[in-house]
Amino acid sequence: MPEAESVTDPAASCEDLVKVFRSATGETHALRGIGLEVHPGALTVVAGPSGSGKSSLLTMLGARDRPSAGTLTVLGGDIGAASTRDLRQLRRRRIGFVPQRSALGVFPHLRAVDQLRQVAGWRGARTDDPADALAAVGLGHRADHLPLALSGGEQQRLAVALALAGSPALIVADEPTAELDHANADVVVDALLAAAAAGAAVVISSHDERIMHRADRLLRLRHGVLSSETTRRDTTGVIDATGRLQLPPAVLDLFPSRRVVVEIGADGVRLRAPEEES
Repeated sequence: MPEAESVTDPAASCEDLVKVFRSATGETHALRGIGLEVHPGALTVVAGPSGSGKSSLLTMLGARDRPSAGTLTVLGGDIGAASTRDLRQLRRRRIGFVPQRSALGVFPHLRAVDQLRQVAGWRGARTDDPADALAAVGLGHRADHLPLALSGGEQQRLAVALALAGSPALIVADEPTAELDHANADVVVDALLAAAAAGAAVVISSHDERIMHRADRLLRLRHGVLSSETTRRDTTGVIDATGRLQLPPAVLDLFPSRRVVVEIGADGVRLRAPEEES
């Protein structure tokens, strides 16, 4: 897979992204035609109710799963076409990933400081100071401890520190503050924002409104589709490749019949409820 891309390119992009899980009882469509780009230098938060597809999307953005259909490009490589070896190297060298179950994101047999050294070495950053990385997530005093000696919240912060180690180009974190109190959640978000300010593309999922307000960009998923995108400037609905318009929930509530009149005028396009709803 390509090892470098233009600084103007998105760190990750997908078009008509579909993920289907098959089992003996049938099919589950986790994602239904997602299209988006993730850019360096920004913190993007993905939000939505349970079952909306957040974890499926983040797992694929982290190059840990392949799409069922559509295209997904991560750091210049086509995830659907890449070999298993290429994906493994991409994950190890250039992507920091925090799984929803934080215990899966740490090495149970190594002290926290040794874990940081190992991951930074994989990413070619042998001069990184593990103590600084641990201090950034409030774990400086736990450097010599094994994960079993850490609480669930401390393990989660260690998983975040490992994802940040060696300054990867893309950082993907699935609910990285779920087990943390407000103070420690702020510490973790500060560290993720610092990584974005240093040029990384950072994507996290969260239910925490406080974290959403600190994001550069907020993407809301609903029933496996991207329903709205909010930046520091405005909130927009999303039109998919087939022309279907996804409205933000507050706007959708204005159309109980799920029908809308589209009026095209000289000054733009206006949406209004049918007369019987007015």
